[in-house]
Amino acid sequence: MTRILPAVGDADAARSVTTLLSQLPEAEPAGPVGDSTSLIDTLARLAGESIDELPEVVLVHERIGPVPALELIREVALRFPAVGVILVTADASPGLYSAAMDSGARGLVGLPLSYEELAQRVQAAAAWSVGVRRHLGQSSDVFTGPGGTVLTVSGAKGGVGATTAAVQLALAARASGMSTALADFDLQAGDVASYLDVQFRRSVVDLAGIQDISPRVLQDAVFSHASGIGLLLAPGEGERGEEVTDRAVRQIVSALRNRYEVVVIDCGTQMTGANAAAIEMADTTLMVTTPDVIAVRATKRMVRLWDRLQIRKAEETVTLINRYTRNTEIQPPLVERITGTKVARTVVPANFKELQSAVDAGRMQDLESKSTVKQALWGLAGELGIVKTAEVAEKPGKYRGDRGSVGIRRRRGGRTEGES
Repeated sequence: MTRILPAVGDADAARSVTTLLSQLPEAEPAGPVGDSTSLIDTLARLAGESIDELPEVVLVHERIGPVPALELIREVALRFPAVGVILVTADASPGLYSAAMDSGARGLVGLPLSYEELAQRVQAAAAWSVGVRRHLGQSSDVFTGPGGTVLTVSGAKGGVGATTAAVQLALAARASGMSTALADFDLQAGDVASYLDVQFRRSVVDLAGIQDISPRVLQDAVFSHASGIGLLLAPGEGERGEEVTDRAVRQIVSALRNRYEVVVIDCGTQMTGANAAAIEMADTTLMVTTPDVIAVRATKRMVRLWDRLQIRKAEETVTLINRYTRNTEIQPPLVERITGTKVARTVVPANFKELQSAVDAGRMQDLESKSTVKQALWGLAGELGIVKTAEVAEKPGKYRGDRGSVGIRRRRGGRTEGES
């Protein structure tokens, strides 16, 4: 039997597609999914059980959303290479056919649907899928599985410590045994390389113009740091950051997700189409702020902007309070109330002197274990679930308020999955 999963946003079109699929011989159509997020979630869940649980064929209707059909096809082809994808469209022009093939589709079916054409395309895509599954695993140059966890880190404004947090969270994940990547998407002013004493010519720009990012291509662009973290750096020339489009980011994040168990992305403090795409795709988004009026107001403005642009809801954002002191007037419950976000239980104490020598030397990986700042950020990694041992120790950076546990909302492709 050929298992077929239709992704159709329009209800009438979904009924039409499902009816015709049920008439195909040896076909086992599943109930249609209504948007791109549901499709990726469904495939990820099935792949997490076993590659054999994946459908042989996925039909993507041209009016699927919110991710455009061709971008969705590219992501499915990259993350689930054993699935044959067919585009259903009213535009059967050679130009669209070529674009669909370049995105990874195995066929194109015109609208209105024809039984003969649909049967032919499904049969060909299913045969291709069976062949790929037979040989998958014999090659190291393919992505497999549902992918790892993506965490974005943004700053409410400049100087609040977002890059420090991103670096230490990545180091914590790697130290716990998780394969980890740290990507610098602060494209005009990214400083991750300076924090980790790295000189490397390749950057995220080298991946921006590539249609299909294979593991080998990704490996060439990622710097293998002595700590074990894979670094994808911002360009040395800030103006080149404009070459990284939101479409390129979606492909790059998908590639990183499928190569690493944890992907930490430093999104900086500026709002661009590129980091907006990363935030939308992230499982967890962290906003770093400090307990002062200016920074908290900046946090509120940023999360409201994300909400208006339908990138991320405020309640799905986790806020980290950096440079916290117990006698400050602005305490975590107030930040939570003002911003509408979920404030992390962990707070980072105001102790920059501990960081001074490591920052000046550009070797944040050498920050002493007894540092209260490091203890807090590594505890935060446990709270966010990006380390193998997710228990948060009672360190000096733990806020002991009466707010109870902060539920971290996890998302796949822009939709909330649940709480941890």
